[in-house]
Amino acid sequence: MAVQSSHTAFSFLSPLRSHSIVPETSLLSFKPSLVGYPFTSTNRRRPFIITVSSKSKNELSVDKKRQLLEQYGLNPDEFLSEPSPKTKKRREQSKSGTGKQVLVEEPKPPRETHKLLQVVGGTARRKKLLSPKSMDVRPMMEVVKAAAFGILQAAGGCPASLRPGRWLDLYSGTGSVGIEAISRGCSEVHFVEMDPWVVSDVLRPNLEWTGFLDASVIHTVRVESFLERAEHFLGEDGSFDYISVTPPYAVVDYSILMDQISKSSIVGENTFILVEYPFRTDMLDSCGCLVKISDRRFGRTHLAIYGPKWALKKKYVEKTKRKQEKLDLLREVEISASSISSWGHSASPSSPICMPYLTQS
Repeated sequence: MAVQSSHTAFSFLSPLRSHSIVPETSLLSFKPSLVGYPFTSTNRRRPFIITVSSKSKNELSVDKKRQLLEQYGLNPDEFLSEPSPKTKKRREQSKSGTGKQVLVEEPKPPRETHKLLQVVGGTARRKKLLSPKSMDVRPMMEVVKAAAFGILQAAGGCPASLRPGRWLDLYSGTGSVGIEAISRGCSEVHFVEMDPWVVSDVLRPNLEWTGFLDASVIHTVRVESFLERAEHFLGEDGSFDYISVTPPYAVVDYSILMDQISKSSIVGENTFILVEYPFRTDMLDSCGCLVKISDRRFGRTHLAIYGPKWALKKKYVEKTKRKQEKLDLLREVEISASSISSWGHSASPSSPICMPYLTQS
């Protein structure tokens, strides 16, 4: 037997147990109509479902629901449990019409700059440069920059300045490395920076302030895209004399990046590559046809310089020459000290021979 109605069924009777329930005759006085399932000739009972509905649009009270469930021999506590706080909140939102609300993000505060950087050497020495106050851009430290250009100038055979040539500044950011290169003698610098705000509010004002805008070319593009399409951006003559690589440490795989640079057309036979990398990063001893000529540490920052083999030989010759000059100077000092000791007994302290050594000491 089943109890049905043409109206919507209450949800509190959905988890009915599989019990054979025979309604009492008193239930027939309840207004819902009763429709029974016919029995077979064997007169066996089949499973049936009891569905109760009412013509009233308003929901029944809890007491009436309990009374109705008890009439059918059901436990009201199993069907009339308290809803969870999330369910209550969801029902309240559905009644009020709010539902899911789209959260409006607060506008980010404007990015600010300050002048903490400066050009270390060259024609624009001690000129202040803009840099972002946030940590989005991490410029090269001045001590690292001074050491890097000192090594490059010595390797190029001109300790006073850089050899005239073209410089490529990858991950340029503030442009401090490329500006330093122009200040020290480079004729042209290409800056590659993907952040439009950094280009418009930091890099370009720095070039205008130092007067190097005419000697600069800015590429607002990702470094990976620039390396893949170097011929499109640079034309046939795409090799550079110097390349600086100062990427953000956390978002770069140095092995992949250096492999991409070594296979690109921007590297020539006489190119010098300057790479700044973090502590505990393994750097190869070569980059394409170039060899590592220097690898120095500045705290947690490391500096590797790759160059042609002749620069390594020249560096070895200059190092040997400086070592020989130091040995010659020490030998002269020893000879002078022995001559002073031999004259110490015969000459007075006010003697003209002893005066220079006394004044130096």
